[in-house]
Amino acid sequence: MGLEAANLAASMTLSFSTCWNSHRHRDGRAMLDEIRNLGFRQVELGHGVKLSLIPGIREASDAGAVFSSLHNFCPVPVEVQKASPDCYEFTSHQKSARSRALKLTYQTIDLAVELEASFVILHLGSVPMEAATDSLEDYAEKYGLYSRQYIDQKLKLIAKRESLGPRYYDRALEALRHLAEYAAARNIHLGIESRHGYEQVPSEREMLRMLDELNSPYVGYWHDFGHVQIKANLGLLDHVEWLRMIRHRLLGCHLHDVRWLARDHQPPFTGMIDYDTLIPLLPSDCLLVWEMSPSRSLEQVIEARDRWETTFT
Repeated sequence: MGLEAANLAASMTLSFSTCWNSHRHRDGRAMLDEIRNLGFRQVELGHGVKLSLIPGIREASDAGAVFSSLHNFCPVPVEVQKASPDCYEFTSHQKSARSRALKLTYQTIDLAVELEASFVILHLGSVPMEAATDSLEDYAEKYGLYSRQYIDQKLKLIAKRESLGPRYYDRALEALRHLAEYAAARNIHLGIESRHGYEQVPSEREMLRMLDELNSPYVGYWHDFGHVQIKANLGLLDHVEWLRMIRHRLLGCHLHDVRWLARDHQPPFTGMIDYDTLIPLLPSDCLLVWEMSPSRSLEQVIEARDRWETTFT
């Protein structure tokens, strides 16, 4: 790791997402204490936080807990049984689902204000394409990335995504216009997260267009290291070039690693992500939120944290 990259990473704010431990806690304060004991001083409330955890979270906030961000929808909608950030999509054919997504997002923004967090991270929706990315992963595993079978499948999906995309892009943009106004009035910044699914909205090209059309200082890009790496593994983009292109619109990142082909939410340094090259591309004030899979052990997280501190501080 070069000195420049190490100095840059050391200046960035580190946070840790409750997606790692929210499922095993009944008390919100205990959930946050577990993260604080890992050495992280800021927390992102993930999309798996149930309503029953909110009283303890409020207690922790009153006691000085620091919240960097909330991942929509937070808390989990009462009618949904488990973490499901895509349970309502802004791109849905159903007007009632789009309206519900807006209402729940307003509530997430309000909770962010209450907890003095700065960011709310959003999933926007998808183009209905029968799990296009799953089929690409299957073809890549079975035939290889440079096989005729894989290339034919990828080109077919690209053509379909391009033909269907505009309607869903327009729905997402309409919702974002309302959300941007609501968030700006409350000094909350909205991060549109990069997704690993090719069928999901926005695509990289749509992301650039969307941010330009919104032209709001309260809406920016949220870089998910693992999601973008999966797309790179599938030959859909170049991770370095994409980050270089979008960095000036970047608000923050979800940090996790990927094992080939698409096993994401691994601890840093246990997969294939090239931190040496990517970290120097981030702004110096970038927020890095560690987003670990619930299946990662305490020992794995601590080992990765210790290595991060040794490498970057």
